Amino acid sequence: MSRSTLLGFPAVVLTALLLTIGAAHAGAQDQAVLKICHLIDGAETSSQFSLRDLTDLGETGFTTSTIWTDGEVVFEGVALARLLEAEGITSGTLELIAINDYMIEIPVEEAQDSAALIAYRMDGQAMSTRDKGPLWLVYPFDADPRYQSETYYSRSIWQIDRIKVLPE
Repeated sequence: MSRSTLLGFPAVVLTALLLTIGAAHAGAQDQAVLKICHLIDGAETSSQFSLRDLTDLGETGFTTSTIWTDGEVVFEGVALARLLEAEGITSGTLELIAINDYMIEIPVEEAQDSAALIAYRMDGQAMSTRDKGPLWLVYPFDADPRYQSETYYSRSIWQIDRIKVLPE
């Protein structure tokens, strides 16, 4: 093998590696991270959302401190009320379920009237499962004293992967 061929080899390997990483990242954006199940007249229908789908609903965010993090944190994601609107959910009860099957309930009416955020980024970084991701329901605790209560702290579920909509 000539010296020029050897010198070009690492560049080819590096280029292939970077393309693979880029494709994996793009693929991760399109993998389903959230399933929403509707129970209507005893029949279950469902929708699945990727991070790209959630972003396409309209990204928003806020800065707040939490009882689980140090100092203020910038959260970015989709407003829970916007997600409900997009799915046509207007009544009932939401069961938000985590990867480990931990579950909380929120009346749809309260979810529509809150500033709850389905966060997928914290301080500009995608959240891994180790960091309460990929999705975490958070409230702007510092912006409104009503969110600084056990009710809202207990609703701040992380590692969300499913939402069930139960009829009234």
